[in-house]
Amino acid sequence: MSAHGAPEPFATLPVAPKPALRRFHQARWDEEVVFELSRPGRRGVGVPAPDAPLVELPEGVARRTPPALPELSQNQVVRHYLRLSQETLGADLNIDVGQGTCTMKYSPKVNDAFARDPRVADLHPLQPESTVQGVLEIYWRLEQILKEISGMARVSLQPGAGSSAIYANIAMIRAHHASRGEGEQRDQVITTMFSHPSNAACAKVAGYEVVTLMPDAEGLPDIEALRAAVGPRTAALMITNPEDTGIFNPRIREFVDLVHAAGGLACYDQANANGILGITRARDAGFDLCHFNLHKTFSTPHACGGPAAGACGVSEALVPFLPGPVVDRVTDGDHETVSGGGTYTLTVPERSVGKIRPFLGVTPNVVRAYAWVMALGAEGLREVAETAVLNNNYLMSKVLRIPGASVPWARRRRVEQVRYSWAELTEETGVHSEEIGVRAADFGVHYWTSHHPYVVPEPFTLEPTESYSREDLDEYAAILAHVAGEAREDADFVRNAPYRQTVHRIDASSLDDPAQWSPSWRAYLRKHGGRREGARGGTRQE
Repeated sequence: MSAHGAPEPFATLPVAPKPALRRFHQARWDEEVVFELSRPGRRGVGVPAPDAPLVELPEGVARRTPPALPELSQNQVVRHYLRLSQETLGADLNIDVGQGTCTMKYSPKVNDAFARDPRVADLHPLQPESTVQGVLEIYWRLEQILKEISGMARVSLQPGAGSSAIYANIAMIRAHHASRGEGEQRDQVITTMFSHPSNAACAKVAGYEVVTLMPDAEGLPDIEALRAAVGPRTAALMITNPEDTGIFNPRIREFVDLVHAAGGLACYDQANANGILGITRARDAGFDLCHFNLHKTFSTPHACGGPAAGACGVSEALVPFLPGPVVDRVTDGDHETVSGGGTYTLTVPERSVGKIRPFLGVTPNVVRAYAWVMALGAEGLREVAETAVLNNNYLMSKVLRIPGASVPWARRRRVEQVRYSWAELTEETGVHSEEIGVRAADFGVHYWTSHHPYVVPEPFTLEPTESYSREDLDEYAAILAHVAGEAREDADFVRNAPYRQTVHRIDASSLDDPAQWSPSWRAYLRKHGGRREGARGGTRQE
């Protein structure tokens, strides 16, 4: 306290000592499959029988027997799923900077409250427009925001994921060229080695030949290779920028102009947009199409691959081809008017490529994204990007101090992520990147290596986002440094990890044997006759 009894400024407080690596051990419950916990007659809620059938079902629609659902009490359900959650590393439990290219950030819990609100969660996709005006307004307003962020003329929120949005863009590219009589001629799509593989995959699924540009000595896509590749067969360039290395291409406008000169379209994969929000715009660089991930970049957790949501933005020339429906506001000049269905209405563009998924879009994620952007505002979005870039370059400075870690093309600063390499450590110790990642899980964190093929040897890809503090980044770097030190002292100790996890190692032999796959419990019973090794030992017969 000062002489006047007032607290001293925070700057005068002593700095807390750096903590040691935290002690961690994952819970293990030997939990059974929920179907095995089921006992006939158990109920979580006693629902009284109706006096009469609730609806009249057409002949042949009603079940003859009840569905084979597990029967459990409420406390069994709570116990079961809490136990499973304790056996899993999740975004709310660990310093989740290791899932590079996936933008693992903290999602405000209030956004989940909005998405779960009965006025959102209880809607039915076939309700009349007049009864869902509030949700349609959110769709419309989020589109206006994304138009401003991207510079595009219109945005469709219908795709169900990032890859779904990429496929929608490919479909629009094909429709555009077909409308000009060049659909058969333009049968090649150009992408780059460090763009997201979904670009090449979606193009291939759509029937295109894929041309992949490799990096030059600077780590950028080789522009001379692009000059050689473009021509009358070019349908589009599909490119991520910054790429998965974290390198932003300062010559991106030249790439776009080269493709345009050959008659192709330029499509911007903006799954890596977290470091450029409010700083660069796709349309300003000349792109004709782009997509965002509303999950990840705009709040919804990655959630092991779902639920996701994509957003496709297009220039004015491609608006007629957008997947539908889209939301329009009914106006009379500059003033809103109310039609028979309300102020907001669903329309399908005149030459639409059709639906990319059922119904309108992934409404809970659209609501989360809208809430996230509205809470931040324009200045907040730019601060997100600036903080993500600062965090990334700070973490890179820490990782590069670890003996054995390196960054290809390290003379370049990175944007929101970095693809690192343990090649030097592997050469010295024989320990591979995957083994370091497994050992890191013993400290309650994980990391992802890279998309295949491993162009960067022994890769690991980190993306701090704006969500993590300096202390978090210091702790994560300290874990990597500790494991790298263990690899030098006792390589076999690292290879035999994990030691503090729910399971030791998974027998991967069945992963490449479709005869052993069981995508559902019923399929398991059919395939294996109801026999399985019990979690607590022994064999059970169902």
